[in-house]
Amino acid sequence: MLYRRLGKSGVQVSLLSFGSWVTFGNQIEDQVSEDLMAYAYEQGVNFFDNAEIYGNGKSELVMGKILQKMKWDRSSYLVSSKAFFGRGGKLPNQTGLSRKHLMEACNEALQRLQLEYIDLFFAHRPDKNTPIEETVWAMNDLIRQGKIFYWGTSEWSAQEIMEAHMVAKDFKLIGPTMEQPQYNLFTRAKVELEYSQIYKTMGLGTTIWSPLASGMLTDRYLNGVPADSRLNREELGWLKDKTLTNEHLNKTKQLKDIADRLGIKLSQLAIAWCAQNPNVSTVILGASKVSQLKENLEALDILPYLTDELNKQIDKIMENKPIPPMY
Repeated sequence: MLYRRLGKSGVQVSLLSFGSWVTFGNQIEDQVSEDLMAYAYEQGVNFFDNAEIYGNGKSELVMGKILQKMKWDRSSYLVSSKAFFGRGGKLPNQTGLSRKHLMEACNEALQRLQLEYIDLFFAHRPDKNTPIEETVWAMNDLIRQGKIFYWGTSEWSAQEIMEAHMVAKDFKLIGPTMEQPQYNLFTRAKVELEYSQIYKTMGLGTTIWSPLASGMLTDRYLNGVPADSRLNREELGWLKDKTLTNEHLNKTKQLKDIADRLGIKLSQLAIAWCAQNPNVSTVILGASKVSQLKENLEALDILPYLTDELNKQIDKIMENKPIPPMY
């Protein structure tokens, strides 16, 4: 396993990490969840990603039970949670980034995860209804209380992240350390272009999600959608419509040709492509089988394959490399 600093912070995260979105407490049995976490940890993964909304809290309950059972040295791993969407409730104050919701969400996550502190705590989406000052103060207070160690954002714009840093600077508070954006061969602009200056000025770290574009960057959907696919789940219909387009399928087939020539899996090529970006602190993997996780963790062995020439071939297929504006 390789490790990188989380932005300019001193904490180190495994270049490949493991997340529970969709699967834990929902798509797979608890024993499978345990097997997956155990295998990931044995392979050097030290970051496990979660959120209050995953399984409406069930995902954190499952992960908490596993962590208690494993009894790993607490200093050897990192756990995250995220707040914004709530646990499914729609009443006022059950969602968002208000002080009330952030404090309650953190306390509830600690109970579900059975932990004394959360290493990384994310504002899961920007909240237009809450002043950024309120959110920054609340996150700073959670750090001072010892309930979280670092706070970050997820799917925030560069402007919103910088506003949070400006507030933190003005009031001598702790600003966001990391951002969790989607990043893969189909979705590149935020990570490669929009955040480019924040890496330099603020030392932003990134914990990127969906490196396989919800399974699109595998051979799973080249001949239709399997009956047991997550994209057939009713609540993910929006993702299916967005992902399974003719354009995406055509490009995926061309990428698979490259992977086949190299004698590797398309999924490994896609994950390694994300990991080669020096501004990516960690690539969050998801899996429903240990064999699948094993295959994806082997993607780090593919990094030497990604030469300048191969990257040019990939860019030619994708036709979406972000171009910096000319001033």
